[in-house]
Amino acid sequence: MTENEQKLVEQLRGALKSRAMVYAAMYEEIAAEFGADKAREICKRAIYKRGESIAHCFAQHAPADLGGLKDTFLNFIPQGQHLFKPEVVRCDADELEIQFHRCPLKEAWQEAGYDGAALANLCDIGGVVDYGTFEKAGFRIQSDTWQPGREGCCRLHIRPGPG
Repeated sequence: MTENEQKLVEQLRGALKSRAMVYAAMYEEIAAEFGADKAREICKRAIYKRGESIAHCFAQHAPADLGGLKDTFLNFIPQGQHLFKPEVVRCDADELEIQFHRCPLKEAWQEAGYDGAALANLCDIGGVVDYGTFEKAGFRIQSDTWQPGREGCCRLHIRPGPG
């Protein structure tokens, strides 16, 4: 990687970490005012909508071109290999499964002192963006977000959507 590419990766990592801290601050403020359950609900609705706003980038592959979706999605993530370290575990007619081994959002939360259940909560909230993206694009998705004791980050299971 060139020095300029490394600089770009660090700038992108910083922007994603900033996004993570906005999520955490929003959650904390809403939870203080309305309780943790309401805060999760509100944050998830907002982040889901953010995911929906980028679904058009992937809709051309719906309902069942998982190979095309894989290529488009992995190329969509700026410097994704360096920032998220995605591993395609499976890609066939039934499922696209991607394991992410890094996540700048999770790293930011850890650096800020979140761990255990609090970290898992933020990962669950932040991971809703994928539901908004892929459901709106015309696919079915299940995301296994990070949990205490688990290595890596999210694992996405994307399946053909309703025809």
